[in-house]
Amino acid sequence: MGDIELGVLHGDGIGAEIVPATVKVVDAALAAAGARPIGWHELPYGRAAIDTHGDALPAETVDALATMPGWILGPHDNAGYPAEHRARTAPGGRIRKQFGLYANIRPAAALPGIRALRPDLDVVIVRENTEGFYADRNMAVGSGEFKPTNDVALAVGVFTRPACERIARVACELAMTRRKRLTIVHKANVLPLSMGMFLDACREVASEHPGLHVDDEHVDAMAAHLVRGGDFDVIVAENMLGDILSDLAGELSGSLGLAASLNASDTQAMAQAAHGAAPGIAGRNRANPTALFLSAALLLEWLAGQRADHRLNDAAHRIRHAISTTLASGVATADLGGLASTSEFTELVLARVGRRG
Repeated sequence: MGDIELGVLHGDGIGAEIVPATVKVVDAALAAAGARPIGWHELPYGRAAIDTHGDALPAETVDALATMPGWILGPHDNAGYPAEHRARTAPGGRIRKQFGLYANIRPAAALPGIRALRPDLDVVIVRENTEGFYADRNMAVGSGEFKPTNDVALAVGVFTRPACERIARVACELAMTRRKRLTIVHKANVLPLSMGMFLDACREVASEHPGLHVDDEHVDAMAAHLVRGGDFDVIVAENMLGDILSDLAGELSGSLGLAASLNASDTQAMAQAAHGAAPGIAGRNRANPTALFLSAALLLEWLAGQRADHRLNDAAHRIRHAISTTLASGVATADLGGLASTSEFTELVLARVGRRG
C-alpha cells in the first residue's frame, strides 16, 4: 500500500496502452523526487466492464472511487458499446456527476519541437463541469433534453449562482498564481439571465482578489482571438463553451494528443486526457500518451496542494520537463509526425524523468 491510494481505470481503445504507461511515468517521477510511492488500484471500467459486470461503470468501481482522493481515467468509446449501453450517459460523464467534479482545468501551451498554429499560446481554460448547456450533467433526474413532439426538441441549460461562484473562485485563485489576468467568456448579450448571472458572479468573485486584472469576451470573439493571437492567461467559461474553446486551444497549441485535463471537486480529482479512445489504432503501439502524462502531472500538483507536499510538485515538474526534452530532441509519435511507438516514447520519457535539469 502506498502513502496515497489512487484508482486506475484503463477504459477503451488506446486506454490499455496509455494508462499503464502513465502509471510507470508517475511512479518513476515520484521515486526521483523522493516521494513515497502511490498505491494503485485497477478498477473495472468501459467495454471490458460491460462484458464482466454488465455496466461500463460498475457499482464496485463507484464505491472504490468514493474512498480515494483521485484516479487516472482512460478514454471511453461508448459509440462502440452495445445499443442498450450507448443510450446511457457516457461513463466519464457519470463519474463527473457522481463525484461532483465541478472544475475542469485544461491548459493549452505549445511544447518544444511541435509545430503549432499558435506557438506563443499559453492559457488555462477553467470550465464549469456540472451545469450549463450539457444535458447529461445538469439534472438530478433525466437528461435535460426532451421532445414534446417528434418534430420539436428542447434542451435546458441550468445555471445556479453557487456553481458560478465556485468555478469563478477556482479560476481566480489559479490566475493569481500565474500572470494575474482573468477573462470571463460568455454570451450574455443573447442569454442575459443565465449567461448574465454567470458573468456577474465571476465579476463579483474576481473583485475579492486585489491585483487581478479582469475582462470578458463573447465566446465567438474569444474563438477569433485564440486563432488570431491575443494576450490571455486564465479563461473561465460555462460547460459547453469551455469544452469547445479548450478543444480549439488544444489544436492551436499543437494537437489534442497533447491536451491535458483535470476534473476536480474540493476533495477529489480525476486525470483524464481531452482526446478520445482512438479505436482505429488501439493495440498497435502507435498511441500518443503525452496528454495523459500531462494530465497525471496536473493530478500530482492538485494532490500536492491538498497535502502540502512539495515532492509531489517536484514529480509533476519532472514529468513536464521529461516530455519537453523528449519532444525537443525530435522524438514524437506518429500523430505528431514522428516515428516513435507508444512504448519507445514512454521509455525515453522514463529515462529523462530522473534527470531533471
